[in-house]
Formats: sequence, structure tokens, C-alpha cells
Amino acid sequence: MKPSIGRIVHYALTDHEAEAVNRRRKDFHESRGAAERTGFVGHVGNWAKGGDVFPAVIVRVWDEPQVTVNLQVFLDGNDTLWATSRQEGAEIGQWAWPERV
Repeated sequence: MKPSIGRIVHYALTDHEAEAVNRRRKDFHESRGAAERTGFVGHVGNWAKGGDVFPAVIVRVWDEPQVTVNLQVFLDGNDTLWATSRQEGAEIGQWAWPERV
């Protein structure tokens, strides 16, 4: 299959991305924004770790010598992750087509 805008794929988080997601979520809770109910929408959700696989939508396709895509990754929470210039594959930090069941 050829990647195109709007297609849903699976993306495996890197350790660095998981640490960044968890840091933003921790910062929100430690800022007391959640407890004070100010209406501020912060990063909340379940803890992420490298290798976790989440659904992602292809938002840009780069037709370079090696096709790469930009993704909006839907995390297990109220936030997303922008993963840029990612290759297709089975490794951490890469995206793959979902298996058909």
C-alpha cells in the first residue's frame, strides 16, 4: 500500500518520545493546574513507554529517495504527538500498516 494523507497506521513510540510525553503530563499535575480547576487544558493520560504502539494519522507524505511521513499520534490521553519524517517498518520510531482481522 502507498501512504497517503488521512490513512490510519500504527506507530511505535521511541524512549525519548515517551519521556517527553510523560514529562509534559507530570508538569501539568505538578503545576496544580489540574487541582485548581482553572479551565486550563493540560496533558493528561496514562504513562507511556518506548515501544508502546498507538494509532496515528498520516498528515504529510514526503516523496524523497526514501518515502517518509509526518504523523499525528493519538496517545492514551487527551494529547497527541507529532512524529515527523518517519519511515515505514517494524522498529521503534517507525510506523506500520495495521493488521487486518
